[in-house]
Amino acid sequence: MRIGIIGAGHIGSNCARRFVVSGKNEVMLSFSRHQGKLEAQAREIDEKSSAGTPQEAVQFGEVVVLSVPWDTIPEALQQAGSLAGKIIIDTTNQFGSVALPPRGQTAAEFNAARMPGARYTKSFNTLTSRFQAQTADRPKDQKVVQWICGDDGEAKRIVAGLIEDAGYVPVDLGGTKNCQVMEAPRRKGAVYGEEYRAADAFAVVEAVRHGRAIPPTPVYE
Repeated sequence: MRIGIIGAGHIGSNCARRFVVSGKNEVMLSFSRHQGKLEAQAREIDEKSSAGTPQEAVQFGEVVVLSVPWDTIPEALQQAGSLAGKIIIDTTNQFGSVALPPRGQTAAEFNAARMPGARYTKSFNTLTSRFQAQTADRPKDQKVVQWICGDDGEAKRIVAGLIEDAGYVPVDLGGTKNCQVMEAPRRKGAVYGEEYRAADAFAVVEAVRHGRAIPPTPVYE
């Protein structure tokens, strides 16, 4: 699968590195003020990886990862052009001061509305890039969860496959309207910023589905 990456910072570059591990995917990096560094970064990932503009990354990718600082999203989307028909993986969190979601609306709902026609999903946003990189090669029973939300079931299934390719366990939390627990900030009663493994994820999904508080955060050795 071809994957365009808009924003090759810590999270975006880790996604790129992990997606190509399986040998099934190719990536194009984009959105940098230093194109030479971006091209070098692409070469470092693997021989098939490339670098381009956000618009080129969108045209290249069947899937597009949006991984830029919150306040930079408008600029990134402007450079990307139309995302209609593209599967989007939004890794962003609302740490910023520009165009914040109104009270009562999730960041996922807010961002999905900024990408008309896109097949929007949110994932790879709850754990630091360092932790994601450190844990991706764990044994099966210790793999960490990457939560997914979105309103397009087929898009979520495709993203789930990429999450598995990257070395994690995909867990679907439902639609964009009810995914507050996977969004910033880190706090009691949320999965954001916390390690979860598959055995503890089902209870979270059930709680979210029924509008209940999620169980206490698990602790692993």
